[in-house]
Amino acid sequence: MTRGKGRAILRQAFRQLEHEVPGKVARVLRSLRHPDSRWVRIPAGALLILGGVFSILPFLGLWMLPLGLLLIAYDVPFLRVPVGRFTLWGIRKWAALRRRFFPSSPQS
Repeated sequence: MTRGKGRAILRQAFRQLEHEVPGKVARVLRSLRHPDSRWVRIPAGALLILGGVFSILPFLGLWMLPLGLLLIAYDVPFLRVPVGRFTLWGIRKWAALRRRFFPSSPQS
């Protein structure tokens, strides 16, 4: 039961994230969710986490850490619920900030 709940939360987090990002990025995320992409998803997630750790460098940043965890959580069951909930929380906060500072924005 918990396993299914974790997958559902993570799936919802991915769907909402795909809705928030530009089309090309959403297509890449969608393709990484495919079961055959496991061999790309795990190394990409690990590299993003590593890049997030070195966020003091110019191109690397903290944005890489949650994205890497999200990709890794797809294959690591005990990470699904906390990472999914954190992602959903972050998307809600981002949407609230965007509505507050850009009320006439076409995306909502």
